[in-house]
Amino acid sequence: MSKHLFPTTVIGTGAWATALAIAIARNGNEVQLWGRNTQHLYDMRITRSNDLYLPGMRLPDEIKFEPNFNDAITLARHVLISVPSVAFVEILKKAKPLLADKTPLSWSTKGLTPKTGDFLLDTATTMLGTSRNLAVISGPSFAAEVVKNLPTAIIVASQSKIFAQDLASALHSSTLRVYTTDDVLGVQIGGTVKNVLAISTGISDSLGYGANARAALITRGIAETLRFATRLGARIKTISGLSGVGDLILTCTDNQSRNRQLGLAIGRGLTVSEAITEVGKTVEGIYAAREVFKRAREIGVEMPIIEQIYKILFEGNDPRKSVQTLLHREQKSEI
Repeated sequence: MSKHLFPTTVIGTGAWATALAIAIARNGNEVQLWGRNTQHLYDMRITRSNDLYLPGMRLPDEIKFEPNFNDAITLARHVLISVPSVAFVEILKKAKPLLADKTPLSWSTKGLTPKTGDFLLDTATTMLGTSRNLAVISGPSFAAEVVKNLPTAIIVASQSKIFAQDLASALHSSTLRVYTTDDVLGVQIGGTVKNVLAISTGISDSLGYGANARAALITRGIAETLRFATRLGARIKTISGLSGVGDLILTCTDNQSRNRQLGLAIGRGLTVSEAITEVGKTVEGIYAAREVFKRAREIGVEMPIIEQIYKILFEGNDPRKSVQTLLHREQKSEI
């Protein structure tokens, strides 16, 4: 499929959903956008911008708006889901009876399925079957920078090399470099764990622990991610690539990250609920912390940073106490 013949229905109207829609539309592809908030969708159509999430960014003429979910899915040639992980299953349930048998589906959602702790690929396969092409879009990328045509590199992961390449071609441009891989598991793990670790660096920086501590948290966070990923069967090279180390560095060090923002607020002394209110948008690391901690315990993988963030978020641990717990762990060889 040519990059100029890749009509796409995007489910979601957040910043990243809009940025992906813009990237695909800029390559001459027709894009339909559906969102839960009908008024927001109407405002976007009238103003040709998403003032709620990406103010000042004009939407290409190729982007159309479909307020009816049934029509958006039924007529779709390719569906791209970009919603919070807590809404992923709900969207699949609504879409399942409407999707044509061979309509490919991709998503940019990062996280695990709430309650079950399953990776989103496993959830999608269970719900939709194994005959449909599925793909994950991930990597170090802030939506606003993609829309501004600032240099960015991301990755498309799919067990279908043809679909991965088609989707990558639809997104690829002179400023958006898109790589492909078939290690869908590794890409999902990198995109999930990094959000939790970004909360940890936000807390550390807000507490004034400095650059050394931030570097230590990032590096030991990579070690935790590698242990977790390799136990589950992902490739080391994937974790060391864009969707692993790349996304981790971005999310842990830049204040555009909602997860880092949450950590900064908690480090200033706000309660978790107060910090969530201050950020004002979905913070995926909260949900990921619970599910990753639970999965790590089930498979016997030690993830001390993840454990402490879980205890801060869900057990009311004092952040300074959690830092001391990490520092007082038994001295050992790094490798």
